[in-house]
Formats: sequence, structure tokens, C-alpha cells
Amino acid sequence: MPRGTPRYTADTKLNKRGRPAFSFAAVKRTVGLVTEFYPRLFPAVCLLTVFSSAVSAIPSIFTQKVIAIIGEWTESGDWTAAKALIVRQIAPLIVLYVLSLIAVVLQTQLSAVLTQGFLSKLRRRLFDRMQNLPIRYFDTHKHGDIMSHYTNDIDTLRELVSQSIPAVLRSGAVVLVVFCIMLWYSLPLTGMILAGVAAMMLVSGKLGGGSAKFFVAQQKSVAAAEGFIQEMMAGQRVVKVFNHEASSAADFDALNEELCENARRAHAYANTLGPIIMNIGNILYVLIAVLGGAYLLSGLPNPAVSGMALDISILVAFLNMTKQFTGNINQLTQQVNAVVMGMAGAQRVFELMDEQPEADAGYVTLVNAEIAPDGTVSESERRTGHWAWKHPHGDGTLTYTELRGDVRLVDVDFSYVEGKQVLTDINVFAEPGQKVAFVGATGAGKTTITNLINRFYDIEDGKIRYDGINVNKIKKSDLRRSLGLVLQETNLFTGTVMDNIRYGKLDATDEECRAAAKLAGADDFITRLPQGYGTLLANNGSNLSQGQRQLLAIARAAVADPPVMILDEATSSIDTRTEAIIQRGMDKLMEGRTVFVIAHRLSTVMDSDVIMVLDHGRIIERGSHRHLIEEQGTYYKLYTGAFELE
Repeated sequence: MPRGTPRYTADTKLNKRGRPAFSFAAVKRTVGLVTEFYPRLFPAVCLLTVFSSAVSAIPSIFTQKVIAIIGEWTESGDWTAAKALIVRQIAPLIVLYVLSLIAVVLQTQLSAVLTQGFLSKLRRRLFDRMQNLPIRYFDTHKHGDIMSHYTNDIDTLRELVSQSIPAVLRSGAVVLVVFCIMLWYSLPLTGMILAGVAAMMLVSGKLGGGSAKFFVAQQKSVAAAEGFIQEMMAGQRVVKVFNHEASSAADFDALNEELCENARRAHAYANTLGPIIMNIGNILYVLIAVLGGAYLLSGLPNPAVSGMALDISILVAFLNMTKQFTGNINQLTQQVNAVVMGMAGAQRVFELMDEQPEADAGYVTLVNAEIAPDGTVSESERRTGHWAWKHPHGDGTLTYTELRGDVRLVDVDFSYVEGKQVLTDINVFAEPGQKVAFVGATGAGKTTITNLINRFYDIEDGKIRYDGINVNKIKKSDLRRSLGLVLQETNLFTGTVMDNIRYGKLDATDEECRAAAKLAGADDFITRLPQGYGTLLANNGSNLSQGQRQLLAIARAAVADPPVMILDEATSSIDTRTEAIIQRGMDKLMEGRTVFVIAHRLSTVMDSDVIMVLDHGRIIERGSHRHLIEEQGTYYKLYTGAFELE
């Protein structure tokens, strides 16, 4: 990607200026999720926050009353009565402060439970949604960008829930209570303060709006940088062997510079906001003192909800309330930074959550079956070693079809991108127990056919039938449970060797896992590992050779014991000597199963019942090895070396 190009993802919504779009609906949805997860705890925390904050606004009332009492005492000289009145005014305030202290302690403790619980539930829901996304999503999105949703974006939501929302509630409660008190004492002075606050809000809107687009862009830049780092970590060997260290560093510098610039602009706007608002508040304080004093001396009437005349006690209280009012307005504007960050992160989290899950309208399920001597199939509540397709019909009846592994593709067309057809008129008939091989150049469509059998992608035209049932009617989870898959790219997970083999069948016993490893030819090297089957694997099994990792993948498929096996270049990472060792095990593994084999190494497919040669998404030849050799077509030329697969 050329330097300086905006690195927004395809699903990023842009505004008219080409910047990421921004909406306060993200905060509303976040609050809705918090309420959904904690319908009682969240309102309780909010009430405690509002109560403790509202108490802090009340002292202005007591200040006015105490000053008024002192004024009356000065005129009457009755000090004893004045002290009694002052104590009577202060006692309720002390009680309120004690209650406020208790509310603050409860609120902080409950907020910790609320915040961490919310993040835990949100990550769980996000992960669950991600598990239901189609393979197409992961093929078209950078893994580092997806990871950024769980790290940076979730962290911004933590700041929003634990700090920004409580701060907004606290300041909002104080502003509302103080505003009501001001209206009670003097409408003209309240109008003066509101005029100053209007100026503060105008400045806040200008600077806050300016920072918002840069905070959203910053989140995108962070995701792009993390995605790039993840790619470089995964491809370090390639980077080093081609001496691309300097080039990679330069590309990262460009990403990092873009991130730095977006972050600088965002924080420059946000950090300027606080001092400006604070100084506007100070100017307003002076203006209220001067204008309020002039208003008091003028003797003009004082319209107020209370009907009280303006005096020095009200003016002093107003000066305190001016500080409180503008100070909390300033606190609200200070939250613009965190709120904008939280909203940007929330938007990205919700984009992932709103991705359409993998569609599955299937209703045919896989069940344990009893096979009677006369061939009648019925459902069994216990494991029998036999499986059947449970097929409900519209009239309420059920039929059971034995799982045999009969797979047929009829006139199948497919394209990943509309208008660019990858497969055309594909016809494959694999009977139970047959071994079907696909050969052809890279990009001919071999792996795509197996992706369609798994329903990782759905066909555009034609039909795929499994034991006579259209695969669209079979629930995807049950369909995939009946298929074993060994890919060219091996994925091993953090855990022991035994755990990785058991991944093919989670309830498999240790003995079943060992038997599968022996069948795949992996037992020999496993027993020579430091802790044998208990050896811990990490980083995709980086402490094993590529061939050993592939053997574990084959063992994992073997323990699943499926009726249909798909071997996509399953032995491509194994040397010819190791291949000879495991070939016997592979032959046993394939006995009685329908097997689809994709291979560049033609020696691995010579014994196939049928070999299909693909070229640009079409099957151009089919037949046994001997038949295709006799035909002396493309396969013959590939076998004799006249053509190269690539």
C-alpha cells in the first residue's frame, strides 16, 4: 500500500469528508449492554453516584442561610440564638456528608464489579459472535485488526464505563442541582451564568468535534499498526531470508507516523479544551462578582422562584455556585477525550458484533444409529459406532439415512467474487470407500471443491448431495462433524501433544489418541519428546518440525474417525522417507472411507480410484492412473514431466 494512503477497512463508514463516521449511538448501545448484563447493579451504581454528587452541591444553601443568620445577629446582637440556628443548619449537612461517604465507598466497590464483569461478558459475547462468522470474513480481514478489537477497542470501553460515564453522571448531577438552586435564589444572576456557559459550550463543541474524527482515525491506525506487526512476527523467516528488514522497518515507520499524527491531532484538540474552559469559568466568576454587586447596589427587584430579595448572602452563595457550575461543566468537557475514544472503540467492537453470522438453514442432523440385520436404520441413545442422518419432513414424519460417505457434486459453479468464476460445471461422484484425487496447477480450483463440500462457502449453481441429501439441508455443524480434514497449513494449539490430537474428538480417551498417533506414524517421534504425549506445544508447535506438525494433524483427523476424509496436500511437508512410513497408516486410515486427496506429488495419488485433472476451474480429464496414462493427455504429460504442475 502506498505511503500516506488511509488504512481504513472496507467496512469503515466514512463521512462526506472521507473521515470515519461518528455517532453517539455507540454510547447509547454501550449503556444498553451494561444495563442488559447488570439490570439491577448498574442502576444502583448510577443512583449512588448521583446521590453522592448531589450532596456536594447542597452546601451553597447552607452557606446562604448561615450568612443570613450572621447578618441578623449583627443587627440584633443575640449571639446565643444565632449559634443555635447555625448548629441547626449544620447538623443536617453533617448527616448528608456521612451518607455521601457511605455512598461513595459502595459506589467504588460496586463499580469495580460492574466494569470488570461487563468487559468479561462483552469479550465472551464478541468471541461467541466471531465463532459464528463465515470463513469468508477471516479470509478478507487482517488477523491483527481483528485482535485489536479485543485489546485496544475493549480497553477504550473500559475507560468509558469505569471513568467517563461515572464522571458525566457526577458532574451532570452537580450541574442540575446547582442550576435548580440558582433558579430558586435569582433568575437574573442565573441568566448571567448561563450566558457564560453558552460560550463554554460553543468552544467545547468546536474543539470536541475536531478531536472526535482524529480519535476515530487513531483507533484505525492502531489496528493497522497491530495488524502489520502481527504479519511481520508470523513472517520473520521470510523477511530475513529476503533481507527485507529495512523495507519492513520503513513500512512500519509510515504506519507509526500516521498513528502518531492522528494521536497528536486528537490530543492537541482535547488538551487545549480544558485550560480554555477553565479560564472562561474564571472570567465568568469575576463578571458575576462585579455585575452581581452592581445589581445588588442598584436596588432592582430580584425575580426568583423563592421570591427572596437579593442580598449579600445570596450573592456570596452565587459566587460559590458559579465555581461549582462552571467547574463541573469543565469536568464534563474534560471527558470529551475519553468519551470520544470510547465511542470510537465501541463503534469498532459493534462493527464486529454486527457482522452477519454464517447462515445455516439446515435441519437434517447427525445421530447415533442402530442398523438392523434387514438394513433398517433407527436412532439410538447410546454410542453404537454407526451414524445416520435424521431427516424431518414437512408432514411431521422422520426418516433415517445411514451415513455412508456418498458425496456427489452435480453441475457445480462457484465464484469467490461476483463475475470472476472459479469453478465451472464441476461433476464429481464419490461412492463410499472410494479415493478421489484432484491434481492440477495452483489456482485450478482443487481446494475450492473441498471448501464447498465443507460448506465453508456455498455454491452458486448446481447441487452437492451427501448420502442423497442436499447439503444445504444438513446443519453445518453436523456436516462438518462427519468430515475429517487435514490441511497443508497445520494449526496446532497451545496445550500438550495429547490435547492437540484430542482436538479431533474431545471425548476421546488417551488410548484412542495413542492409537490414532500410531496409525498416522506419529507415535515414534512423540515418545522421543521430553515429556512424550504430555509435551507442551506453543506458538503453533514451533518446537516441532513441519513434518512432525503435519503428522499430528493427521493423527487429529484419525481420532475423529469420520466416514469422509479430505487430505489437502496432507503429506506435502513430509519428506519421502517419512511419507513411506506413514503411507501404510494412511492406507489403513482410508480403508472403508470416502477420501478426497489434493496433491502435487503424483506418487501419492497413483492408487486412487479416480483422478481428476483440473485446469482453470474445469475438470478436463478423469479416470484411474492407468487409464489416464493410456490416454496420454495432460495427466500423462504431468506424470512424465513434459508439463510442470506450476
